[in-house]
Amino acid sequence: MNHIKTYNMKEVKTPVGTLVIEGPVSSTTLAQLDFHQELTAFRPAEQQKQALVEIADLPEGRIIVARINHTVVGYVTFLYPDPLERWSEGKMDNLIELGAIEVAAPFRSYSIGKSLLKVSMMDDAMEDYIIITTEYYWHWDLKGTGLNVWEYRKIMEKMMNTGGLTWYATDDPEISSHPANCLMARIGKRVNLDSVQSFDHLRFQNRFMY
Repeated sequence: MNHIKTYNMKEVKTPVGTLVIEGPVSSTTLAQLDFHQELTAFRPAEQQKQALVEIADLPEGRIIVARINHTVVGYVTFLYPDPLERWSEGKMDNLIELGAIEVAAPFRSYSIGKSLLKVSMMDDAMEDYIIITTEYYWHWDLKGTGLNVWEYRKIMEKMMNTGGLTWYATDDPEISSHPANCLMARIGKRVNLDSVQSFDHLRFQNRFMY
């Protein structure tokens, strides 16, 4: 599959300055930017920056960032699912995963997550993909936000809806292990029926087991 990436950009005015939401950005561009020190949901900020630089170099990898001047304060990643997860078992070249979305705590009241997803979907090439995201409550910042799992789940779902991702049922054991966990997906307009059926088989692998 030819992974076409078309750059898009949007400016968002906030009380703390103008945010630039842009991408997909290249590894070269990312390497020249600073990462906010509170981008630590997955690993320390500098290590996370290096991980994103590596994703940007992948043929299918897409990184959309939110920055103030030269400092990244939020990002979203798209890439093929982890080889150890069931979502990679179908070897579908048109199924990519929204692997991570993170916004530094001081900037979370400016709807940056929604803006990141809107800019991501401005690229027409996204209509060629099935985009999935797996939401697990143990990745959520419940302590920092003071929200319970259901309040946080509602916020995550609304944010993903902004990018056109909606809830899909699945029998995946990790997702099924807690009722707040969920699978969300967006099926692009140009995705063919065979791909949709392959995705359905990935979602339900135990339906005929007795």
